[in-house]
Amino acid sequence: MPAQVLLLSQAWGPTVFKSTETGQETLWKILGVATRLPDTFRRAASKAKVYGGKPIPGMDTSECLMDPECPEGVLGQGMQPPVTQTRRWTLMLERNSRIESWASDDRLKALSSVVALGANIICNKIPGLAPRQRAICQSRPDAIIVIGEGAQLGINECQYQFRYGRWNCSALGEKTVFGQELRVGSKEAAFTYAITAAGVAHAVTAACSQGNLSHCGCDREKQGYHDQEEGWKWGGCSADVKYGVEFSRRFVDAREIKKNARRLMNLHNNEAGRKVLEDRMKLECKCHGVSGSCTTKTCWTTLPKFREIGYILKERYTAAVEVEAVRATRFRQPSFLRLKQSRGYIKPTDTDLVFLERSPNYCEEDTSTGSAGTRGRLCNYTSPHTDGCSLMCCGRGHNTHQYTRVWQCNCKFQWCCFVKCNTCSEKTQVFTCK
Repeated sequence: MPAQVLLLSQAWGPTVFKSTETGQETLWKILGVATRLPDTFRRAASKAKVYGGKPIPGMDTSECLMDPECPEGVLGQGMQPPVTQTRRWTLMLERNSRIESWASDDRLKALSSVVALGANIICNKIPGLAPRQRAICQSRPDAIIVIGEGAQLGINECQYQFRYGRWNCSALGEKTVFGQELRVGSKEAAFTYAITAAGVAHAVTAACSQGNLSHCGCDREKQGYHDQEEGWKWGGCSADVKYGVEFSRRFVDAREIKKNARRLMNLHNNEAGRKVLEDRMKLECKCHGVSGSCTTKTCWTTLPKFREIGYILKERYTAAVEVEAVRATRFRQPSFLRLKQSRGYIKPTDTDLVFLERSPNYCEEDTSTGSAGTRGRLCNYTSPHTDGCSLMCCGRGHNTHQYTRVWQCNCKFQWCCFVKCNTCSEKTQVFTCK
């Protein structure tokens, strides 16, 4: 398995090199294993770091990308991202004569033999991928790390938004960020699909803007346009959210294989999550003029904070609508969804979250519904909401734990030269569900 982790990390993009620890954690999640890269390869990755930003004037671009001494650029206002391609460690080590200790024949031959296995083996080892997703993995291996980070971004946001509820999204992402599915077509399943699809689109768009993915970059449609009446023009690096949304659509939607009502539900919620992201894109501008005046403005689009997307989708979850599948004829497969309570064929809106089945109570642990149960969960004794003990504990009652919290307080500087503090304490109660 370490060889598989090595092969995936060396083959798939600058993300691993720019944020080694984050990239490794994502790799372990994607592969569904808890293992670390050997120290030798981790140090090699650090030395073979890919630097962002524009190269130094007079220096060859490829040389700068391979040279550990190149200063790291900053992608900011008006700066174009670097054009990067997927590079293997072998190529980096062979071209960089400064890493002499890593270029010995034996080690290089051993590393090359591992690299020669190709992306196919690694893509086949990733659990939870549908056939079309595996094909995308093999054709675009540089994107799989970014996709994994986007899926994990969605899972983390799900756990944040539902941290005070009976269902807290904790069962998702335990083994791998791919292939997670709640078997019940509930409101909770609707939210997880929407937030995951939005997370992948957000991560891919951000990676393109930062130059961490091949075949994409800034939004070219917004370059060069000048609005004479408003006095501003497109400039800088606008986030290409259309590319991110389309990539998310190709990859995330590819896992929907069965031609049934659940497929229609999942695809609708995926699209709703991506639509919310598109609608929340922000316009940032910078003024240009004499003495701080704003004679002209240069503007570009940026991604919103993903927490904002989480809040909006949580509101959509609260207002989710129940639907049912409609067949064009008696013997055909379901073709579209309609609101269940409506008399006519009223379809849900593009940003509605939809569900087919009522949610279970999530009081007991049940892997089929994605419920971790509420036994041992913290609860708020005085709260009337979902985090309150009366609702959280499902009528089983709660335990009371008392402890004393001690800390340093009223600290003052004494001449000369030390700080004198008092010791403060308070008794605190914590409540957990039985």
